Amino acid sequence: MVDYCRIIPCLDVKDGKLVKGVNFVDLKEVGDPAENAAAYDAAGADELVFLDITATVENRKTLIDAVKRTVERIRIPLTVGGGIRSLDDIREMLDIGVSKLSMNSAAVKNPDLIDAAAKTFGSEKITIAIDTRQNPNLPSGYEVVVRGGTQGAGLDAVAWAKEVESRGAGAILPTSMDTDGKQTGYDLPMTRAIADAVQLPIIASGGAGTLEHLYEAVAEGHADAVLVASIAHFGIFSIAQMKEYLQSKGVKVRMA
Repeated sequence: MVDYCRIIPCLDVKDGKLVKGVNFVDLKEVGDPAENAAAYDAAGADELVFLDITATVENRKTLIDAVKRTVERIRIPLTVGGGIRSLDDIREMLDIGVSKLSMNSAAVKNPDLIDAAAKTFGSEKITIAIDTRQNPNLPSGYEVVVRGGTQGAGLDAVAWAKEVESRGAGAILPTSMDTDGKQTGYDLPMTRAIADAVQLPIIASGGAGTLEHLYEAVAEGHADAVLVASIAHFGIFSIAQMKEYLQSKGVKVRMA
């Protein structure tokens, strides 16, 4: 496990363009994923996540050309998600230089895919994204949502996190649909509930708006890494500012 907190800009991509929304909707175009990826690499980001956010809903594979263009512009690890539904999809992405794959809907639909992927490619290559929304009828109070946030899975988020760990996942990326894009802070209770239930690295996602939110994700949410989108894409804070702030609060980071 990495012994420092990673800053991971998230590239939400629709039709090959970088977009950002609120609560998974109201998408606005904010640039080109490959160009932004190159800039984040140069700025000191530790990793990047590329999410083809409409692939599952549109029932298609990931836009491989956009991924390829992005991989060619960076030296840091890239995780790709959205439309990854089979071992062949994973192999195709790894073959063009992607470091890790993220799955959500496909894993919920066919949990055995996690076992097969971990066994075939290694747990370190497989991240399970868990999109959540509040649901007081479930034990943890959080339900797994799939198909780009359009459908509840009826699964308890914490129970699902334990299951994906037992099946060989290498990391978990929990995103709160309730806080996504609002810049009001991560869903700390949800992030902490999942982090405390498993031994895997947890990447906090959905809602960062201030430097304090990044620290809270680590200190209160028990996350190992923080995913950032709006505060990075809109130039609110630089990667260096994020790292300097975390370092000033006693969080270990990798300085360029």
